[in-house]
Amino acid sequence: MWFNPIMIFLLRSPLHGLLSRSMMLITYTGRKSGKPITLPTNYVREGNAVFVVSRRERTWWRNLRGGARVTIRLQGRDYSGEGKAIEDANAVAEDLRAYFCRVPQWAKYSGLTLDANGEPTTESLTRAAQVLVMVEIGLTR
Repeated sequence: MWFNPIMIFLLRSPLHGLLSRSMMLITYTGRKSGKPITLPTNYVREGNAVFVVSRRERTWWRNLRGGARVTIRLQGRDYSGEGKAIEDANAVAEDLRAYFCRVPQWAKYSGLTLDANGEPTTESLTRAAQVLVMVEIGLTR
């Protein structure tokens, strides 16, 4: 994406506070190239775990299949961790429920319908799990 270099610059700069409440950088090693790749992404943090949602059509998350070492830059600090892609539709639907209950304002961008309590409906979660994957990063530092 054309704006990724701008976001990477901002998230590494002293100005990161403008974005880092909801955006972070993830750096992983490309399986084919063997080179480090950095990209900005939205996230939700739960203790020592960080969760990221991606569209299945994107390719970056495939580098995390089976688990892979990653570095993330989160709120101006670097952390090491183990990232893994969650692809099973049932597991993705459950993780999406927790994710979007935490940040319901992002649900509309994933095509989710919210019920009267502001929680994603089961039907919309099932549909979303067909086109989305969840990435879970367990932090080690």
